[in-house]
Amino acid sequence: MTDLADRIMDTFPSGSYALSALLRLMDIVESDRVPTAAVECRVQPLLLVNPRFVEQHAATPEKLLMLVMHELHHVLLGHTTLFPTVTPVQNFVFDCVINALISRMFPEPEHLAFLTDFYSGGRFPECLLRPPAGWSKGGRLRLPKAILHLDEPERKPVEEVYRSLYSDCGATYKEIHDVLPRLVGDDAIASVPLLGGHRPEGSTEGELEHRSPILFDVVRGIVEQWPQPPDPIRGRSLSDILNEETVATRRIPGNRSILRALIRKIGRSHTAGSVRGSGLDRMPAETPIPGHDRRSAVLRALGVQPLLHPGSIQIRRRVPSGEKVHVYVDVSGSMDGIKDALYGAILDCREWVHPKVHLFSTKIADVSLDEVRKGIVRSTGGTDIGCVAKHLSANGVMRACLVTDGWVGRPGGGHLRTLSRAKLAVAYAGDAVNTSDLAGVANHVANLRIGE
Repeated sequence: MTDLADRIMDTFPSGSYALSALLRLMDIVESDRVPTAAVECRVQPLLLVNPRFVEQHAATPEKLLMLVMHELHHVLLGHTTLFPTVTPVQNFVFDCVINALISRMFPEPEHLAFLTDFYSGGRFPECLLRPPAGWSKGGRLRLPKAILHLDEPERKPVEEVYRSLYSDCGATYKEIHDVLPRLVGDDAIASVPLLGGHRPEGSTEGELEHRSPILFDVVRGIVEQWPQPPDPIRGRSLSDILNEETVATRRIPGNRSILRALIRKIGRSHTAGSVRGSGLDRMPAETPIPGHDRRSAVLRALGVQPLLHPGSIQIRRRVPSGEKVHVYVDVSGSMDGIKDALYGAILDCREWVHPKVHLFSTKIADVSLDEVRKGIVRSTGGTDIGCVAKHLSANGVMRACLVTDGWVGRPGGGHLRTLSRAKLAVAYAGDAVNTSDLAGVANHVANLRIGE
């Protein structure tokens, strides 16, 4: 290892945020190909660090720690896959959220000095990239001069976003993104120097799980070990923005029988039973026996004697029995392109499905079967199996079928106990499914033929 690599390893407190495994996985390389630092997400990931920038702006261990933490958080927060292409505005928004987050993680003045020395509080929008002078976690927040000098009504939304950034809950990407274009142009934002790798070879482009699957697994494990804040969604991803779209339902031959068989295993009321059974049912029929229907009474009052009257007869037929199954459909970003086929498969099995279909990403959004037929999708874009576990527990659901590609995160703690108690089936769909996350809680599994 180089001297700079040794210095970087020494900056991290022992065991902090489970990041030691991530740093061991990466080769730390001194490079002038990047202005500050960058992570190359590939089979052998690299942490590139510009030694000249370090000597000028991150000479102390605390400042160097903040630089490396900033870059690692581009990977940890999923900025490698959040958008197909990243604009200067989005890069700026990413850095605003990351800088506020690491400031709350390391609120000591010697750490914050990295951001307050590098960015000016007297220039807008640059001031959004740093904490206010003299700021401390939980203390009183003094607005930067650049915000105080803004004219009304522009000042108020900027002030609200900035206060949220440095509060315990944080601000969302969308909240910052909605404010900036109204106040400054793309050129002004692009001229602000940013930390980290905002270049094609850096961390903000490419699909992490495909370019570096080992790194992807380590990153997932790190995030799963993070203590959850009171509102774990805000400031982590776009996962608190519930977006609605529509898809044209597509029915693939064979999916009906696959999903039906899976649901029957979950919905059967006892070992020998099934979702469908034989029983008595009534069907409408005309009969010569007078009844008490309104139409016959009106005709008789008019002097007309009807020959036939509405009635019904009992017949023995196969009818639904057992419990209808609650179906949870993964509508996260990784399911794009196959949601239409999934909706079609669910509609094919609607007689066995609970009237409310539960769409899950990082939140649960209930839709009716009619909305499924119309192709309504409500998603935050992220994925979190915890929201499914919470919904099962809150609604007393004991029989459920999950339709997903499996990239939902490994359940733990109370979520694991809830999912283990339920009778759970998993229908995997997609080109690259992950069966490990739900392996410990699934009673039955099947693979849908989406691409055939």
